Amino acid sequence: MKHTGLRKPFALKALCAAVALSSVSSWAVTDQEILDDAKSTDQIVTNGLGLQGQRYSTLDKLTVDNVTELRPVWGFSFGGEKQRGQEAQPLVKDGVMYITGSYSRVFAVDARTGKELWQYDARLPDGIMPCCDVINRGVALYEDMVIFGTLDAKLVALNKDTGKVVWKKEVADYKAGYSISAAPMVVKGKLITGVAGGEFGVVGKIEAYNPKNGELLWTRPTVEGHMGYVMKNGKKVENGISGGEAGKTWPGDLWKTGGAAPWLGGYYDPDTDSLLFGTGNPSPWNSHLRPGDNLYSSSRLALDPEDGSIKWHFQSTPHDGWDFDGVNELISFDYQEGGKTIKAAGTADRNGFFYVLDRTNGKFIRGFPFVDKITWAKGLDKDGRPIYDDANRPGKPGDADKGSSVFVAPSFLGGKNWMPMAYSQDTGLFYVPSNEWGMDIWNEGVAYKKGAAYLGAGFTIHPLNEEYIGVLRAIDPKTGKEVWRYENYAPLWGGVLATKGNLVFTGNPEGFLMAFDAKTGKKVYEFNTGSGIVGSPVTWEMDGEQYVSVLSGWGGAVPLWGGEVAKRVKDFNQGGMVWTFKLPKDRAVAQR
Repeated sequence: MKHTGLRKPFALKALCAAVALSSVSSWAVTDQEILDDAKSTDQIVTNGLGLQGQRYSTLDKLTVDNVTELRPVWGFSFGGEKQRGQEAQPLVKDGVMYITGSYSRVFAVDARTGKELWQYDARLPDGIMPCCDVINRGVALYEDMVIFGTLDAKLVALNKDTGKVVWKKEVADYKAGYSISAAPMVVKGKLITGVAGGEFGVVGKIEAYNPKNGELLWTRPTVEGHMGYVMKNGKKVENGISGGEAGKTWPGDLWKTGGAAPWLGGYYDPDTDSLLFGTGNPSPWNSHLRPGDNLYSSSRLALDPEDGSIKWHFQSTPHDGWDFDGVNELISFDYQEGGKTIKAAGTADRNGFFYVLDRTNGKFIRGFPFVDKITWAKGLDKDGRPIYDDANRPGKPGDADKGSSVFVAPSFLGGKNWMPMAYSQDTGLFYVPSNEWGMDIWNEGVAYKKGAAYLGAGFTIHPLNEEYIGVLRAIDPKTGKEVWRYENYAPLWGGVLATKGNLVFTGNPEGFLMAFDAKTGKKVYEFNTGSGIVGSPVTWEMDGEQYVSVLSGWGGAVPLWGGEVAKRVKDFNQGGMVWTFKLPKDRAVAQR
């Protein structure tokens, strides 16, 4: 059954769907279930397999010894001509899988058989302006609703049984370049979302809504100088200017179109009661037009979930001149040092440095390169601020058409881009999908125009090696040591999953779902899905058996922005499927 934004579904269809789903409709996702998701094994109700985003499963039926017995049990096609990139992570509740596809579509699928239960297609206008493909990264589940964001910057809540619209809310004006591609999250009864659109001179913001009806609860701009608000009795009440005042780290009026979009969404740390978000590039890319640090662009932020107040910030690339968005996920983890428990958070930045922060206050603990080549900075100082190599900042255009070009590594697509890494509670390692590439980049003159690209730069991307671009790395956050690596010919663009069974799963653009020994990096399993994998794998238990699912469908930013890199992926087939695998009961018993 397919619903679109073009018409309301017939009452008869809704009734039939409700009857068909009666066996799986007696659930409601609670706040406690969301908080406990990292511990649960029979369901997945959060993006990240837990609000802290570790993407670690305590399931251990599937191991390095029996993973060769993992076998596909069903495949579900998104159908039609709307293939493109499929970057979503599935959620699973009471035998039903909820997934999003390209072009802002949502599907409910029987997790046992792959049978479609319902489909919702958003009504997208012709004028949407997504920067980097028409992807969507997933839904949030809350009570009896399935909630997601659309490419025309709306939040839509659907009835989980029928796919009917419960409420719909415009978050921002898509005609100004805003969109939503990340999965929203629910924290303490609040629906939290960011926005995308940094290449169009938007003003980034993080907002909380009432998940029951879509009413705005608070808004926090992520560009210094803009006012935050909380809603009281239906009215906006001022809640302080982001950064305290306008213009402190921005010249003139550029803060009014400053970018810093938190386009990847965020996680939540219950230990410190903090929303942890990253922010994107400042606008425009031409850094000579905006001297200063340009807060809060290319930063990590901790926010109070009650009212959106900023608790602390850490800026990974002040005065960014290379499009090194700081949106990459900030994952909470604890480790022991000197007999004390350190409450830390780890993030692998687009700029090529891995940062370990104190998540209670945002203070820098340590940082180190996680890619082989970094040229834009000579290192980090004691506070984690980059020590710039000024010769590798693209030149000021002046009266010329463009400024001097420089070669910089990593490229603007980053040492790591959106694709989420995983943290294993067993090995204490982060598993980081990364890429080795650089770029020629130069600056150009540019003026802001609503809804138009606002870059002021040009670029060409180059591989750094003939043999590989992608590298899956196992990294020790306490030492900065790379424990092992797996090199991949094409760029890696999909997420990672770690399990207690000593396994690490990810996919590649060549189409293979792969599993590795978490301790040694030995590849122990692969399966060809027929199209590139740029989604995030998940695992759960159902009927006493362990399942694994991943989306297959090549796309995303690489083939759109990839320059010379695109030559390596030009022959990859697009797709749009969910592949689901399981370890049969008898094989789990025989191998354990």
